[in-house]
Amino acid sequence: MKERSPDQVDTEDLQAVISAVLTGSRLLVAIAARSLAAVQDRVTLPQFRMLVVLSAHGQTKLVTMADALAVNSSTASRMADRLATAGLIVREVNPHNRRETLMRLTPEGRRLVDDVTSRRGEEIAAIVSRLTPEEARNLIAAMTAFNRAGGEPPATMRYPLGWPDR
Repeated sequence: MKERSPDQVDTEDLQAVISAVLTGSRLLVAIAARSLAAVQDRVTLPQFRMLVVLSAHGQTKLVTMADALAVNSSTASRMADRLATAGLIVREVNPHNRRETLMRLTPEGRRLVDDVTSRRGEEIAAIVSRLTPEEARNLIAAMTAFNRAGGEPPATMRYPLGWPDR
C-alpha cells in the first residue's frame, strides 16, 4: 500500500473538495449566463470572450486573438466578422504588415463588456455579502489557492471576467 505524503489530500477529502468546486462552478456558470442574458441577442459566449480579450489588451492581431482563445484563425476571423457587423469591434489591415488584420473595440463594444462585467460583479457581491467576515476571508484564501494551482492569473477589478492574459 502506497503511503500518502502529509501534505496530500486523502481520497475522501479530495472527493469533498471536488464536489464543492463542482457546485461552486455550477453557481458561477449560472451567474455568467445571467450576466450575459441581456446581451445574448447580440453576442455568444465565445464572441464575448473575444471582446474581453480586446478590452484587456487593446488593439490585437487576429492570429494573436486566435491563440488567446485557443481557436483556429478562420474561427477567430468569423467571430470578428460577426462582431464587426454588430458594431462592437473594428477590423483593419495592419499598416506595417498588410497581411495582418488588427482588431479593436468600438465604444459600443467597450460599453457591452463594462455592462456585463458590472452585472456579474453585482450578483457576486450580493452572494458574498451573505457570508460572515471569516467565511469571506476563507473564500479569498481558497479561491486564490485554487486559481494559483490552476495557473490562472489574478483578475483585476477592470477585467474580472477572465481570459485577458490567454
